[in-house]
Amino acid sequence: MFSITVRDHVMVAHSFRGEVFGPAQRLHGATFVVDATFRRAALDADNIVVDIGLATRELGAVLAEVNYRNLDDEPEFAGVNTSTEFLAQVVADRLAARVHAGALGEGARGLAGIMVTLTESHVAWASYERAL
Repeated sequence: MFSITVRDHVMVAHSFRGEVFGPAQRLHGATFVVDATFRRAALDADNIVVDIGLATRELGAVLAEVNYRNLDDEPEFAGVNTSTEFLAQVVADRLAARVHAGALGEGARGLAGIMVTLTESHVAWASYERAL
């Protein structure tokens, strides 16, 4: 399996419900380093996994939808604990939709999957992987 990874970051505010979250139940900020890995079994006609420039652009566009926002105030996240794991899935699903819409080029239609990793700190991160 071949893969390429592009990286960006996002800054959000949010809070959690539930004792398991301890002090994170209060409103707090989070800055995530976001890695999006695109996978395919065989390279395309240009011998690439996907156009890195398009992948970088589309990751940035997906992150811009939540960057510098309080996720508690966003209607689409009402009543949801926007955990790192959950946000990794949101980013992966939105990237997948962009692949299917052709935003990453026709060659991207041959991708097998996407994995998104959000790194919270040097000791903690979460990933979500999905097929395309």
